Amino acid sequence: MGAMSVRTQSSEPPESSGAIHRAGFACFVGRPNAGKSTLTNALVGQKVAITANQPQTTRHTVRGIVHRPDAQLILVDTPGLHKPRTLLGERLNDVVRTTWAEVDVIGFCLPANEKLGPGDRFIAKELASIKKTPKIAIVTKTDLVEGKALAEQLIAIDQLGKELGFEWAEIVPVSAVADKQVDLLADLLVPLLPEGPALYPEGDLTDEPEQVMVAELIREAALEGVRDELPHSIAVVVEEMLPREDRPADRPLLDIHAFVYIERPSQKGIIIGPKGKRLKEVGIKSRKQIEALLGTPVFLDLHVKVAKDWQRDPRQLRKLGF
Repeated sequence: MGAMSVRTQSSEPPESSGAIHRAGFACFVGRPNAGKSTLTNALVGQKVAITANQPQTTRHTVRGIVHRPDAQLILVDTPGLHKPRTLLGERLNDVVRTTWAEVDVIGFCLPANEKLGPGDRFIAKELASIKKTPKIAIVTKTDLVEGKALAEQLIAIDQLGKELGFEWAEIVPVSAVADKQVDLLADLLVPLLPEGPALYPEGDLTDEPEQVMVAELIREAALEGVRDELPHSIAVVVEEMLPREDRPADRPLLDIHAFVYIERPSQKGIIIGPKGKRLKEVGIKSRKQIEALLGTPVFLDLHVKVAKDWQRDPRQLRKLGF
């Protein structure tokens, strides 16, 4: 059995910069709730990808950008890969495979506190078929386990690669929540990127259009209390974002008109809630987050619409941005 390299923080000084700059793309994959979005946010240092306690919230390719003096790491957050049951599912899986083949490095997130399961094997098998891209195994949520359990998980992950006939470029335990080894992870991802100048200006954290990010924040808030009943069947479209006219320069207001689409009329009541209470809460919660994101006061106008079985209808899918 070959030696397994597991990285933990070392006290060696970083190599002196021969002024080589690298820039490239990484994507994190893993089962729903494997900690992908939380890790993205920890690396970027700001809330970019939405994090929610239920699977399948990241539907667009949200990119977080890590700016460093020696490199620029662009994180492409692919939707979760899962066994497709609908047209939407199949389309998501195609997007995932295309993305994996195009990035410079793939980080496979595996929670430290859950044994490897069929879902992990399913993804690992897919990864094995993408030969050229280096793969790092990232053991997340290490703050939730003792040393012995972590060691067992690391060995199991090493074995999984061997079984499927590929070698992990690195195996790194991290805790985004406790901010342990997050910088080390960035240090290990960077050398796997191609040499080249920065691809995005310094200030950018994400190149996702603002409208899409606003829609994601609304969708996250809308799913907050009803994820068991409507996990997949909410889509949000921001129709327009316009600065309110006749406002003094020091007191701007941004008008945002958005539609929350559901699949069936019966779901309308769930989203709106008794006497409109739920929808109002969704509005308040997402408005605060949107204001924080855009740095400006917002008037949010939310409407709920039924788009019959949009997950199975190609025309609706296109309209809703898939």
